[in-house]
Amino acid sequence: MSLYSRVLVAVDLTEDCKLVADRASEIAEVSKADLHLIHVIEPITLSYGGDIPMDVSAVQESITDQTEAYIATFASAYGIPFDHQHLVYGRPEREIHRFAMENDVDCIVVGSHGRHGLALLFGSTANGVLHGAPCDIIAVRVGVITDENE
Repeated sequence: MSLYSRVLVAVDLTEDCKLVADRASEIAEVSKADLHLIHVIEPITLSYGGDIPMDVSAVQESITDQTEAYIATFASAYGIPFDHQHLVYGRPEREIHRFAMENDVDCIVVGSHGRHGLALLFGSTANGVLHGAPCDIIAVRVGVITDENE
């Protein structure tokens, strides 16, 4: 019996997402699970409260095109087939939860910066995914702050 059957790696397309995808790939391999990749684009109007005095559809379309190309390249490095690559729009934590529920995901792998104090109060995507998730969550610590950076 394998530990997981469907693993979802949520990536934000920063440098740190390779560490997250590495861990998700290892988990999927050990579990003999299907590995899916998801990236959530927050619509520009959502990010700026909808009060943008111009048409941003061309900008949003350009972001989408660039993201699709990057995801295809990134996913191919992990052997993730096209039908397991998911680009969705909305709030990341909501869309990751929705996707996990609708697709019987039993493990979500996300990156976490391990923030402390006030930074925790303002939340993060990893924290949002953790609360209310329909399955196990594995948070991979990324972007570790050393004493020299503080």
